[in-house]
Amino acid sequence: MAKKYKVVQRFKEVKHDGHIYEMGDYYPVEGKRATKARITELSTTENKYKQIFIAETSDEDDTN
Repeated sequence: MAKKYKVVQRFKEVKHDGHIYEMGDYYPVEGKRATKARITELSTTENKYKQIFIAETSDEDDTN
């Protein structure tokens, strides 16, 4: 089963044609793919903004 990620900080994804991800959205948007390196970059502070943009979630988190 593939891991799921939710957006925790709004951002514009330059690698997805400038798609704007809002808080609570799933990453990546349907029809797009993300590399492991990009997921690491967005889920840690290892990016130029030093902010976390996505967090791993589970199906249990989505029942509310």
